[in-house]
Amino acid sequence: MIVLPNTNIRILQPLPELYYFDRQDTCLPNEMTALAAWNTIMSDPQPLLKIAFWIRDTVSSAFGVKRIGGFSGNSVETVSVGQNLDFFLVEHVDDECLVLTERDRHLDVMTCISIKGKTLSVTSSVRVHNLFGRIYMIPVGVAHRWIVRGMFRRLRKQLG
Repeated sequence: MIVLPNTNIRILQPLPELYYFDRQDTCLPNEMTALAAWNTIMSDPQPLLKIAFWIRDTVSSAFGVKRIGGFSGNSVETVSVGQNLDFFLVEHVDDECLVLTERDRHLDVMTCISIKGKTLSVTSSVRVHNLFGRIYMIPVGVAHRWIVRGMFRRLRKQLG
């Protein structure tokens, strides 16, 4: 795990070595913890995500990738390293940073939810291991950017 300079953002490995990298920021109306931001975003998952995860699980399982099912919408009060939030493993947590990973034989994904003052950043970094991982990331890389933008819109509505 690498910390980006002058931030609290964590990524899998140095930027030039990543297969995929996306960082998006939004301004929050008030300060909150990284876990509170996760809970707020996940409390109202985007409706199309359920379909997207079903398609992902159906196609990917044919290539030996475990089904992940998507986001439950469940909120948690506390979380510790080694626990799971939905299909993600928690690899780091403090008030300003929540690092979630999913690793398999095709790729490693790290999503970092970080807070700096009133700025929320969602950063995803991916390392691929084989051709299936590269092919998988073609639609997912495009969709991911739109999904995060949609999550930010919904978050801003929820927070007023």
